[in-house]
Amino acid sequence: MSQHNFFATCPRGLEALLADELASIGAKAIQATDGGVGFSGDLAVCYKANLESRIATRIMWRVASGKYATEDDLFNAAYKLDWPSWFKVSNNFMVKVTGVKCPLKSLEFATLRIKDAVCDKFRQAVKSRPYIDTKEPDVRIHAYLAADSYQFYLDTSGNALYQRGLRRASIEAPLRENLAAGIIKLSGWKPGQPFLDPMCGSGTFLLEATMMALNIAPGSHRGFGFEKLLNFDAKLWNSLREDARKKAKPVKFSKIYGSDMDLRAVRVAKQNLEQAGLLEAVQIAQLEFTQVPAPAGDGVLVTNPPYGVRIGEDEELAALYPKMGETLKRNFAGWSAYFLTNDMRLPKMMRLAPTKRTPLFNGPLECRLFEIKLVAGSNRKEK
Repeated sequence: MSQHNFFATCPRGLEALLADELASIGAKAIQATDGGVGFSGDLAVCYKANLESRIATRIMWRVASGKYATEDDLFNAAYKLDWPSWFKVSNNFMVKVTGVKCPLKSLEFATLRIKDAVCDKFRQAVKSRPYIDTKEPDVRIHAYLAADSYQFYLDTSGNALYQRGLRRASIEAPLRENLAAGIIKLSGWKPGQPFLDPMCGSGTFLLEATMMALNIAPGSHRGFGFEKLLNFDAKLWNSLREDARKKAKPVKFSKIYGSDMDLRAVRVAKQNLEQAGLLEAVQIAQLEFTQVPAPAGDGVLVTNPPYGVRIGEDEELAALYPKMGETLKRNFAGWSAYFLTNDMRLPKMMRLAPTKRTPLFNGPLECRLFEIKLVAGSNRKEK
């Protein structure tokens, strides 16, 4: 099978984890950069990356790269490419341009020129042109423009990979699934160990931990962009997906626990787990953080506490943090706790010293993943 060059995007801060994941499925020439990982491989590697990666946001197939100075250079570069050999004129498409230190005045105009080139190429080849659809396109073309070089990609993922194909209800701006999966991996949690999210919201951490515990490939219940491309190998894809489905373990209780003080959140988390067919694997209760008992003598606690966004919430959080710290010291000796927050005061106000502070981005929001090891016997009596 012929080799291609790819680029996998991911949340910033998770590049090293993604590189490990890609190595485990047979990717070659792996190079991590800010916001993603370049690699090479055949179609099987591309399909497996989409099917099995818990960390990637998109898997892009690089179809061209070179130098440019003007929008016309981009038009000519795009026109040279044989787009009709990659997708049908009946497929609608979109072009997305991202620029870093790009000298062009307008990325919109650059986008338009690349679109025109693709349409003109189809007209020349098949006397007709494909339609543009920016909402639900069959084919996504990405152009990355640096100071003087461009790269063109065909997106093999379609919808972003954190959309696991499990219909999801949510009660707040939820954590992206691939960021949640990355945080669980950073925590060092292994299936079989007790896992707890005491502020579970709509249950993203619980779902991702359950899928890991039961060895469920995150892409086994959804479609992908590569299915629309002309080099799509249906036989290969069906066999890879079938293999992944066979490796999944039967659903049973997996020592995964969740709770939230908000009854609505508990209902939504249960509903999401039920829709995914995974409710049996998890125990969920309505409890305030300060009432949560440790479900075992040791384990891993991972949570994304609420952010103080509305006025007055900052004071509420400032009052809550010390109580959270006391609860951890009292109930969770022997556990490792991980808090993702953009509130840098959290450990200090919980009166606990973090052993690690990992910078991560939740979308555009810069956060820290604080690791706090709760040593048995460190519970000082409150005066």
